[in-house]
Amino acid sequence: MTSREGGIRISLVRSWDAAEIVALYRAGGWWKDEYDPAEIPGLIRGSFAFAVALDGTGSRAVGMGRVISDGVSDAYIQDLVVLPAYRKQGAGKALLEALLSACKEAGLSWIALVAEPGSEPFYRELGFLPMKGHVPLMYRGEP
Repeated sequence: MTSREGGIRISLVRSWDAAEIVALYRAGGWWKDEYDPAEIPGLIRGSFAFAVALDGTGSRAVGMGRVISDGVSDAYIQDLVVLPAYRKQGAGKALLEALLSACKEAGLSWIALVAEPGSEPFYRELGFLPMKGHVPLMYRGEP
């Protein structure tokens, strides 16, 4: 666990309260009503690394992020989000640093993410650069 200013702490976890994780996905605009909260434990366990930012009491998740990887080659950071009331306090940076550290400790050097529009300055400050000549794509079904 890493301490941060403002009482925010970061912890890498293998499980967490599903309702809190759903609230974070909602804050990011990524949760749909048809999603099943019962799948959250598997999502956390199936991640290479899953980090939560904890409030000053250390009992409530106010941010999260995760890494998808086979642990051998590439790593993708996903789902980095902080509740609006806790933004601009260093929690996002601390989450990203914890996830990067987990990747580097495992020997993973190819680490990527797909950033939301407008968030590039945040990621650039932490060492991420655009991948010139590459375009993120998403499968949407049969053509």
